[in-house]
Amino acid sequence: MEKIDILSLTRDELTNEICAMGEKAFRAKQIYDWLHVKKVTDFTQMSNLSVQFREKLSRKFCIKSLKIKKRLVSRIDNTVKYLYGLSDGEAVETVLMEYKHGNSLCISTQVGCKMGCRFCASTIAGWVRNLEPSELLLQIYESERNSGRHVDSVVLMGIGEPLDNFDNVVKFLQILNSDGEGMSLRHLSLSTCGVVDKIYRLAELKLGVTLSISLHAATDERRSAIMPINNRFNLVKLMKACDDYFAATGRRISFEYSLIEGVNDTDGSADELIKLLDKRNCHVNLIPVNEITEREFRKSRYVERFQKRLLAAGINATVRRTLGADINAACGQLRRDAKSEN
Repeated sequence: MEKIDILSLTRDELTNEICAMGEKAFRAKQIYDWLHVKKVTDFTQMSNLSVQFREKLSRKFCIKSLKIKKRLVSRIDNTVKYLYGLSDGEAVETVLMEYKHGNSLCISTQVGCKMGCRFCASTIAGWVRNLEPSELLLQIYESERNSGRHVDSVVLMGIGEPLDNFDNVVKFLQILNSDGEGMSLRHLSLSTCGVVDKIYRLAELKLGVTLSISLHAATDERRSAIMPINNRFNLVKLMKACDDYFAATGRRISFEYSLIEGVNDTDGSADELIKLLDKRNCHVNLIPVNEITEREFRKSRYVERFQKRLLAAGINATVRRTLGADINAACGQLRRDAKSEN
């Protein structure tokens, strides 16, 4: 019989499993603390449980792990990029970034991505599968163990579309913030290219997650040309979902806008964005597009000019600080390179 992935169980699910084994419910809390507070990697480390009970646990459950296939450390800003190997031989990327306010970890939610955004490296190697809740958590746990740094905030902005892996991502969030004892979900940001129906489902849960929308263009024609998701959920539908999310949660929306030379970086493009975001309580994160060999897109030379135009119109806009430039820290590149080497 296949063992149960114990790290993917919520506290209630674990309690039910432990009670079904004839044990008291408080044992589940002890195990949960070992797994998610002390973050042990083996049942033998659970020293307040009897040897017999630990053996029973090891027969029924498994504690998954990630293997570091590659680790790159930036000499510029201490950014650490991991290529984590999964149990099935696949790999995902995780990036640990150092800020004044603490350490932020960018994690992947899928092996590959289906969304097909034309400027993104994550789609090039193809989509394989969704990550399990344990595989999301382990990116945090293993990064903390290896780096010796505490992760203060998490961004779901690595490989994959988080809302395309909705159920596993929500379960991950519930485990991460179990009974309010773990990381506050106000320190977590979820980036989506605009899967509107799932934005509404997320809003209903009222988890307090900050929503980041990968916008990158302010007209349907231009957005559809670089982001196929816009053909399914156009800007009218997307912006209404954003407004409704803000109304339901009170969480300000962040809009990511990658500036691409000659595509979306003109004064006219800025004015289109100003019109689209008019009177909305939001933040715009301007990103010089990451240049990859398989795509013709190039970084804009007009980032500061674009920002000033937004600021003059009263829109809160910042330019994302480039981290790990010397180690290709943008998501998708390390996995793509590893696959091409095989």
